[in-house]
Amino acid sequence: MVATAKPVGERRFRESYGRYLEDFAVGDVYEHRPGRTITETDNTWFTLLTMNQHPLHIDREYAAQSEFGQVLVNSCLTLSLVTGMSVSDVSQKTIANLGWNDVRLTGPVFVGDTLYAESEVLEMRESKSRPTQGIVSIRTRGLKQDGSEVINFLRAMLIPKRGHAVDDLADY
Repeated sequence: MVATAKPVGERRFRESYGRYLEDFAVGDVYEHRPGRTITETDNTWFTLLTMNQHPLHIDREYAAQSEFGQVLVNSCLTLSLVTGMSVSDVSQKTIANLGWNDVRLTGPVFVGDTLYAESEVLEMRESKSRPTQGIVSIRTRGLKQDGSEVINFLRAMLIPKRGHAVDDLADY
């Protein structure tokens, strides 16, 4: 995580996370920590919250008869967790998440697996219409505890230049 302590008063500081446009470099890889071990409760609640009724995610007996032999973690939970792991490092200062592309589910995730994430900077450029901002494109990978990949995706974000992030401009 990229953390700084910004002075906001006499002997008073506020933590700030994330990167400015100038802090990214094509080819850099950021390993996001801590990891996250997925519990049965995580998977069940997320699956029910999103109204995904597929029994592979919530019915142990059904899942036991599948090729996986056990409950499979909801892939949207995997996407959400891996994206979330990257936020404090690559997108905490983001003005707008511009989207995900080429989401690939490359391996199964089961209750009890611990996920880690890493992001590689693929492209960055200044915005043509917003002179205080730029666009950064990354590939994020989700890895299990054994190092095997379970998900990868492209993500583009609108990132402010130094001195133009909300936490630079506002007193919140």
